Formats: sequence, C-alpha cells, structure tokens
Amino acid sequence: MAHKIEWTEQTWNPSAGCTKISSGCKNCYAETMAIRLQAMNVEGYKNGFRFNTVPSRLNDPLKRKKPTVYFVNSMSDIFHEEMPIDYLNKIFDVIEKTPYHTYQILTKRAENMFQYLTKRPIPKNIWLGVTVENRKEGLPRIDKLRNLKASVLFLSVEPLLEDLGKINLKNIDWVIVGGESGNRARPMDKNWVLNIKKQCENEDIAFFFKQWGTWGADKIKRNKKKNGKILDGEIWHEYPKIIDQQYITT
Repeated sequence: MAHKIEWTEQTWNPSAGCTKISSGCKNCYAETMAIRLQAMNVEGYKNGFRFNTVPSRLNDPLKRKKPTVYFVNSMSDIFHEEMPIDYLNKIFDVIEKTPYHTYQILTKRAENMFQYLTKRPIPKNIWLGVTVENRKEGLPRIDKLRNLKASVLFLSVEPLLEDLGKINLKNIDWVIVGGESGNRARPMDKNWVLNIKKQCENEDIAFFFKQWGTWGADKIKRNKKKNGKILDGEIWHEYPKIIDQQYITT
C-alpha cells in the first residue's frame, strides 16, 4: 500500500478501520483516508472506518521474496478489541513463515498486546511499539511494552501533544517523534521535542524526528512546510542498531 511513512518500507494492512480511544486519536489521519477509500470502493472500507478484517491481504507478505520492512496495520490496530483471536493468530503465522521480513507493530492498546504476547513466543523478526502522545494516556503504555522480549522496542511519539517530562526509557531501542498534520492539527513545541531527544542521547537510544506537522517550529501554521523535518538545523533519522539500513528507503 502506498504511504508516506519515512521509517518503514512497506505497509501491510490485514485489517482496516479502528476506534478512537485516546487524545492522540482525535484527528486520526487513517480515519480521513478511510473515508476517501470508501468513496473509491476500496476493499476493507465499505463501512468507512469501522473495524474489519481483510482476509484478501493476509498472505501478501508471503508473495514478496525480497526482505522487506513492513509496518503492520497503518490503517488499523492489530490489537483492536474486535480483532478475532483466530485471525490474529493467522497474522502471526504469516510473520513466522516469513523470517526474512521485518514487521513493525505499533499499538495504542498496550494491555491487549501484553496479554496476547505473554502467552506465546515473540518471533525474532518483530519490532513492537506503542504510541505515546501525552503523559496520562501515553506514558503508561511504555510500562507494558518494556516487559516484552522483542528484537526492537520502540515508541511513536506522534502526535506529541505536551511536554512528556522525564521518561523511563529502560529497554527501549528507538524513539520516533512527530507533530500532527491536517487542518485541525494541534501545535507541537520545540522544547518538548528537544527534551525527548536529549534523553535519547543520554541513554544511547536511536532518535528519529519525523516532522513538525502542520505547525512549523516557528509555530506558524502552513500547508506546505519548508524544512518540515529539520530540528536544530539537521535531519535526525536514526535507526536501531539492529537494522540493516539498506532496506529502509527515506
């Protein structure tokens, strides 16, 4: 599926749609895109953004032999409450059958992820991540994540909605930070970003700055952002040490 996500190579959406559960979901990009896809009669979006499985896409990674970094469910959440357990098992079966691919799994439902993955071995080709948009809802997800044994544990701090203060980064390998996009985007303060970046540097954790979003570093709202990925004069696109960077195209 076509995408503009700089930190991955391909997206794989064996399910579609989701449900808003926290502040970061307010202006969900996937919901807006789902409405467009519904108008185009794209499979999986007959009911707009309502959660559903898309079995026709389940085996897509099996058809691709070139080692690929997949972001799983960019348009949904693999640990959604309505995800059938037998279908979730099938997703993990595909992952296990393709050890030459890498699968990045990101969720806001850290408790569901923890419960599922503590009952089965985690394949070595999986990276696990949680969204951390604020202190109240985001930070507690990290405590569930850090206790899982995956090759890479990462945080998607996007959209960053406030200063996160001191973050417990124990066992975390990678932190991605980004501001919100869209007409209703909430602005992100530069100092919030620098606070996270400094903590990553102190802990020797890879730091990836994705974008400022609709609001620039100067807090001016604009549709097309000049130097929208620049932080303190540089582009910060660091990856976990485990990755073979030739597979990432940015």
